[in-house]
Amino acid sequence: MTTEANPTFKVLVVDDSNTIRRSAEIFLKQGGHDVLLADDGFDALSKINDFQPQLIFCDILMPKLDGYQTCAIIKRNAKYADTPVVMLSSKDGVFDKARGRMVGCQEYLTKPFTKDQLLQAVQQFGNMDQGVK
Repeated sequence: MTTEANPTFKVLVVDDSNTIRRSAEIFLKQGGHDVLLADDGFDALSKINDFQPQLIFCDILMPKLDGYQTCAIIKRNAKYADTPVVMLSSKDGVFDKARGRMVGCQEYLTKPFTKDQLLQAVQQFGNMDQGVK
């Protein structure tokens, strides 16, 4: 059951690191959210239509399809063009953040992230999803 103060959101976490995926899953579930994990960009793209996430956390450095490419493909789909994407990276450079914005990401979290940082991002974008400012 969800309350107005703390609604549940469907969150997709895309990261090739099992440790990062599991940490994010634990933090987000503690916050009462519905979480789906993907271990790379192709895995995320295959799951997105069935899960229909309201927010996506996506690692940048992944094999096969990196986070920038994954975000760009997601944003090209009209159904998900407005779905917020938060990039995850161990790098905190201005260039990386700018490149993330160019492909459509809304926010950028540096790893390792904290439970509070993750939940704050969900709250921030969840309020946008609900039309609350």
